[in-house]
Amino acid sequence: MNSAKKTSLPVLAVTSGDPSGVGPELCVRLAERKWPAHLVVIGDAELIEERMERAGRAMVVRPWQPGMKPEAGVFDVLHCPLACPALVGKPSPKNAAYVLSLLDHALEGCMRGTFGGMVTAPVHKGVICDAGVRFSGHTEYLAEKTAAPEVVMMLVGGGMRVALATTHLPLAEVPKALTQKRLDRTLEILYHDLENSFGLSRPRILVAGLNPHAGEGGHIGREEIDTIIPALERLRAKGMNLIGPLPADTLFTPPKLREADAVLAMYHDQGLPVLKHASFGSGVNVTLGLPIIRTSVDHGTALDLAGSGKASPGSLFAAVELAIDMAKVRQRRA
Repeated sequence: MNSAKKTSLPVLAVTSGDPSGVGPELCVRLAERKWPAHLVVIGDAELIEERMERAGRAMVVRPWQPGMKPEAGVFDVLHCPLACPALVGKPSPKNAAYVLSLLDHALEGCMRGTFGGMVTAPVHKGVICDAGVRFSGHTEYLAEKTAAPEVVMMLVGGGMRVALATTHLPLAEVPKALTQKRLDRTLEILYHDLENSFGLSRPRILVAGLNPHAGEGGHIGREEIDTIIPALERLRAKGMNLIGPLPADTLFTPPKLREADAVLAMYHDQGLPVLKHASFGSGVNVTLGLPIIRTSVDHGTALDLAGSGKASPGSLFAAVELAIDMAKVRQRRA
C-alpha cells in the first residue's frame, strides 16, 4: 500500500510556481491555517525560508522526505534548487527549468502514490517559452506527461462548477471545433470525474447552447440542431443526466443553478465571466481527465504584487481545500 493510502490524512504537493512571482509568498501563507492534510511545498528551500522570514512567521522549514509525518511548527519543503537568484517581480528564463522541475517532482510523486494530489501556484508561460521550451500551460504540460488523451478545464467557485467544451480559441474558430466527438468526450470526462473525484451520484449537468437563445430552433444558427442535441441524446441514452442545450443568458440564474451539479459552457468567455464575477480571488481551476488530482489558483504570477505582502491567498486556500476534498473522495473509493 502506498504512502498516500496508509493514512486518512491526504498528502498533497503544492508547487510554488515562478520564484519571482507571488507563488512562494502565497505558499508560505498556508502556515496560517491548520489543514486536514499534510501539505508539502515544492520549491527552493532557501527561497521559501526567506519568504517565511519576510512574512514574520516563526516556523522551521524542514527538508521533506517521503514517509515524514507532519509536525507542529514545521513547514515541509521538497527542496529543488534555483538555477539563479530569484529577483522579486523580475522572472528569468534561466529559472524556467527550475519551474518545470517543480511540476515534474509533484507529478512523479502523484503517479507513485506518494502524493494524493497536486496544487499549483502560478507560472509565467512567456518566460518559459523565452527559455526555448514550448509551453502553453500547466494543463497541456500535465496532459502530455501523463499521456492523458484528452483533458477538460473546469473552474469551481461562487457555488458553481463550470467546465468548458473549448478553451483558448479565437471566437471565430469555436463553431468548427465543436464536434459531436469533442462534446461526447468532454461530457464523459466531466461526468466521470464528478462521480469519482467529487462524490456526486448521477450528477446533473446543464449544457449551454452556442448561439443566442440556443439557436432559436435553427433561426439563429444550427450548431444546436446539428451538433449539440445529437450528442446529448446519445449520452442520455447511456444514462447521463444532461439538461439542454439551454440559452446561456438564462442558464446562469439562481433557479437554474440550484438544480445543477455542473455547467458545460461551449467557450471560454461564455461561462467564466459569470463564475469569476461570483468568485474572483477564491476560484479554483481543476484539470479533469488526468489520472491524478490537480487543482490550481485562478490567477497569474501578479509580478506587480510580488514581495508586497498584498497578494490574497484566497484562491490558493480554495485550491488546497478542493484538492483535499477530492483526495478524500478517491481514498474512500479506493
